[in-house]
Amino acid sequence: MADKKAQLVIEGAAPVELPILTGTVGPDVIDVRGLGATGHFTFDPGFMATASCESKITYIDGDKGVLLHRGYPIEQLAEKSDYLETCYLLLNGELPNAEQKAQFVSTVKNHTMVHEQLKSFFNGFRRDAHPMAVMCGVVGALSAFYHDSLDINNPQHREISAVRLVAKMPTLAAMVYKYSMGQPMMYPRNDLSYAENFLHMMFNTPCEIKPISPVLAKAMDRIFILHADHEQNASTSTVRLAGSSGANPFACIAAGIAALWGPAHGGANEAVLTMLDEIGDVSNIDKYIAKAKDKNDPFKLMGFGHRVYKNRDPRATVMKQTCDEVLSELGIKNDPQLELAMRLEEIALTDPYFIERSLYPNVDFYSGIILKAIGIPTSMFTVIFALARTVGWISHWKEMLSSPYKIGRPRQLYTGCEQRDIVDLKDRK
Repeated sequence: MADKKAQLVIEGAAPVELPILTGTVGPDVIDVRGLGATGHFTFDPGFMATASCESKITYIDGDKGVLLHRGYPIEQLAEKSDYLETCYLLLNGELPNAEQKAQFVSTVKNHTMVHEQLKSFFNGFRRDAHPMAVMCGVVGALSAFYHDSLDINNPQHREISAVRLVAKMPTLAAMVYKYSMGQPMMYPRNDLSYAENFLHMMFNTPCEIKPISPVLAKAMDRIFILHADHEQNASTSTVRLAGSSGANPFACIAAGIAALWGPAHGGANEAVLTMLDEIGDVSNIDKYIAKAKDKNDPFKLMGFGHRVYKNRDPRATVMKQTCDEVLSELGIKNDPQLELAMRLEEIALTDPYFIERSLYPNVDFYSGIILKAIGIPTSMFTVIFALARTVGWISHWKEMLSSPYKIGRPRQLYTGCEQRDIVDLKDRK
């Protein structure tokens, strides 16, 4: 794996040889761990050129628009698989056979309920609290309800915790929504699929149980698949960092949810709807497109382009197809906000300014439109993202714990004061 070496020349010191590591695909990586022995460290704000770990789970090539889960292209998983099968793949490294899938699905369904006492925990939150604030609290509190499997050094405990998290997140997300609406919380139904069950708990009430549209359930399942994992992003890195301290899995996932809450990360699809509100009407599009093109104007079109993908976001192609299916199923024709979104999409796909800069509509743009069309409020968008991403977080957590690891401890470039002595208060100026 380390056939080549790099040589670092530091003025006044002997050259330092650093191994060059080669992965399955992707660029080679210079192993700088030995640099600390020389009294030097690398400086890389935002970790733009730093690999923090070795992983076999997800690979992204942003220049080519490639996203692979355990080697499988995301487009194939979205078309030929489903969310729970993708969960099995991320957690175990291989797609299940028919027997393995049936067993996994059954196990997940048997863990969808949450401890009844957890319902009273919600009463401590204000009804108008942001759903992500409540989600952080209730997921972190799971360790107080399921403390029978918190030994992170026990592989069986790790498996139990992983299944519990995947199974209970839709239930918790729906409970968060129902609590904000003042509606009764709905129990999960094990006769429904993962996505159907989530929509049932979100939109049905004890006095009226409506059938779940197969088109909407499929769209929800695809949203879950397309958000399941995305390599070493801010929230996944947060989960790994928290896990490196030996924290329990529920605390680690709560930390990931907190990181995901940031508008630069998981809040992007929520920001799309906020932007559409700001633009207001189709008649204002030309003005806002001009603002977006003006480098001196702070306005940005949210949901276009991607920090990682310099080509098209591979998830967006699948999501656009799903978006068209949902809007057709619901027969939505006169929603001003959706009309505005479709016009922006048309401009981004035809205007040379956007094409030359690869500012194509991304997965957040289409998922925001889909979720709004289904009837999910904007404040719940990031909660659904967290629900879907939980399996990715827990897969990375499990992978880290199954190999030798060290507690995360980044270094710093200190630019503060040198050592100085305290002056008595009466003598300070």
